[in-house]
Formats: sequence, C-alpha cells, structure tokens
Amino acid sequence: MTGPLTQPVTMAKALNEGLRKAMEVDDKVVIMGEDVGKLGGVFRITDGLQKDFGEHRVIDTPLAESAIIGTAVGLAIRGYRPVCEIQFDGFVFPGFDQIVSQVAKFHNRSAGMVKMPITIRIPSGGGIGAVEHHSESVETYFAHTAGLKVVACSDPSDAYWMVQEAIADDDPVIFIEPKRLYHAGKGAIADAPTPLYQARVTRPGQHVTVAGYAGCVPTMLEAAKVAAEDGIELEVIDLRTVSPLDTATVIDSVQRTGRLIVVHEAPQSFGVGAELAARVTEQAFYSLEAPVLRVTGYDTPYPPSRLEHEWLPNLDRILDTVDRILEY
Repeated sequence: MTGPLTQPVTMAKALNEGLRKAMEVDDKVVIMGEDVGKLGGVFRITDGLQKDFGEHRVIDTPLAESAIIGTAVGLAIRGYRPVCEIQFDGFVFPGFDQIVSQVAKFHNRSAGMVKMPITIRIPSGGGIGAVEHHSESVETYFAHTAGLKVVACSDPSDAYWMVQEAIADDDPVIFIEPKRLYHAGKGAIADAPTPLYQARVTRPGQHVTVAGYAGCVPTMLEAAKVAAEDGIELEVIDLRTVSPLDTATVIDSVQRTGRLIVVHEAPQSFGVGAELAARVTEQAFYSLEAPVLRVTGYDTPYPPSRLEHEWLPNLDRILDTVDRILEY
C-alpha cells in the first residue's frame, strides 16, 4: 500500500484512488463489473481507471452477477486478484450462489492449496431516495457464511485504506460501501491505516457506548454531539468489520460505560446487533448496568423512498434509546 492523498476528498474519490493505488502496486489486480469501464460505474467509483489501465484490467461485463463472480473465481485460481463491483446491493442475489458456494468455500475445499483473493464491492444501504432493490442492507447474509470476511467503511480515510487492505488480503472480502456517504462531504486521509479487522473509538465518552458501522456512523456522531449538550457523553465505536467482529474493543468500552446501544440499517431480527448483544452479554455481563438495546431498520422490506426517513435509524431514534437505557 502506498501513501495517502494530501487533500481532503469525498468517499467516492477516496475509493477511486485506493483502487488506483492497488492496481499500480500489483498488476494482477483486475476490476470487473457492469459499466465500470467507460462509464466509470454508476457512482463513478471507477472513473478513469479503464483509460489509465486498459480494457484488459478494467472490464465491462454483461448484466450477469453470477457470471461476474464465477469469472472472478476462475481468475483467482489463476493467480489474479479480482475486484468485482455489484452495481447496487439488491442486485447481488443473482451472484449469491457463486459467493456462498464457491468464493467462500474454495480455499477450504482445496485444503488450503487454492486462495480466493476476491474483493466484492457492494454499494449498500438507503438514504438516497432510490427505487426498490437499490437500498438493501445485505451484510448479514455474508457474515453468516464461513469463509467470507465482511467490512464496511464510513469515511474517506477508511475507504481509501480499507479497499487496498481488502484487495491485498488472500481471503475473499465483501466490501460494504454506504452509498449515501459517497458524496456527503470531504475528509482528510490518515497517514496510515487502522488494521482492517479492528473497530475504532471515534468519540470517547463515559455514559453509554454506541456501536455501529457504515452509513450509521455519522448519525451516531451527530447523536453524541446533541447528547453532550445535556451532559451525556456517548462513546461512539465504528465497528468497521462485521465479520470477524471485533468484540474486544466493544467490551473494553462497555466495561467503562456499563451500557451498550447497537445501531445498523439492516432489519433488527437475527442481525449484527443481536450477535453483538449476545457476545457482550456473555463476556461482560457483570459490567452491564442495563440490557443491550438496538436501533435498527424494521423487519419489513425496504419502504418506498418517501418513507425511508421513517425506516432508517435517525437522530431522534438514537437519542430516545439513549434516554431509555439511562432509565434502568
């Protein structure tokens, strides 16, 4: 991995530059996906890469996610490091069989002889007023699958570094990109990355730990700022990785605050919040002053765009949950 950008950039630009650096470092890195070449991707994440690296390394594919992932498996067997772009989160399911049956299992099936260094980038989550199948939160499907790693960036610096680290990993990585943050603002790039599979305390606090990932992190930080006006200090943790889940960082925080709220866009039942709540209850039960609470999407299909602001975790829902957990 090479050094960071010197000027603040959007998350979209950070991802673009991270991909560019990975391709410069290793000529076995190839990018594949629908409209990733001449168009530069629906969100312009791969803009300019085909012009600079050629059509043999930035490949416009047919509209067939199963074929994209299946081709990536073959390339990985031959020593390449494919980076697959799924155009929208809800479009990943035609490729789901290839991901869970081949990508996730090939290393184990071959007794470690064949690696699967495949990165599957998925623009994820809501908040952009999109139509059906364009605002899904699919991470739990893949976190449940042994053999896959699942990570999620939430700011430009992490986006820049994490995509390079994911591509360099010899294991397959599902790379979650919160699409509502692509152009939400600019941020500086850190001089060095936080280790890929490690959570990070983004705001210290003493009263309540609030943990989440991807598009929910800015909302959590906003809630912490508002709560501080009333003298309540929230400790905000960006999980950064859904699988393997960094439980230790969360438990260390809960041992100091005594309370935990987990936030994510995906539906509540059987989600990341439930898993984290179970682990913290098992490993830090005597540190808890209250039950672990969750602020999540609802157990329904994603709603029409005009209703998504009611469905997504927002500032008021997080602050209401803070009030609830402090009442115990």
